[in-house]
Amino acid sequence: MALKPTIYKFKIALTDLNRNYYDALNLTVAQHPSETLERMMARMLAYCINAEESLLFTKGLSTADEPDLWTHTPDGRIGLWIDIGEPAPERIKKATRIAQTVKVYSFNSKSNIWWIQEQASFAPLTAAVFRFDWPHIQALAALAQRTMDISVTISGESAFVAAEAGECEVNWVALKA
Repeated sequence: MALKPTIYKFKIALTDLNRNYYDALNLTVAQHPSETLERMMARMLAYCINAEESLLFTKGLSTADEPDLWTHTPDGRIGLWIDIGEPAPERIKKATRIAQTVKVYSFNSKSNIWWIQEQASFAPLTAAVFRFDWPHIQALAALAQRTMDISVTISGESAFVAAEAGECEVNWVALKA
């Protein structure tokens, strides 16, 4: 019997000072059985950073042809494609052909090595690549509960997250803008 995903429910008071975007989000996030808590929380944070009315979580890890998050244009094309992790350059090359905007958010302890190895392959692509600080993502994951009321304030390349279990700040750097 296949393992079922773990469901997390987030009520998020979002303040994005970079975009002057303010929203109250109710997100239901399914953590795939093979997905780490850190990756799932990185997906949630990427959602907050890119929040807009049409942004959706996809089937994610269980569907290889879809990103982790995406938007569609009114005519059905992919407007925004967001991958979490360290995808192969071929995957992102394909994404840049079918989506108007492509973003990658790497997050784990091997992100630096991945970027050193793949930077030249990403150079000609129109994708933006960001790296979350791994210790910060670990701190964010430590706050995770199945049902959470949180506040996320984004300013510059930083998100301050306050939850009942504590607070943390997650920083990121643009590896390729």
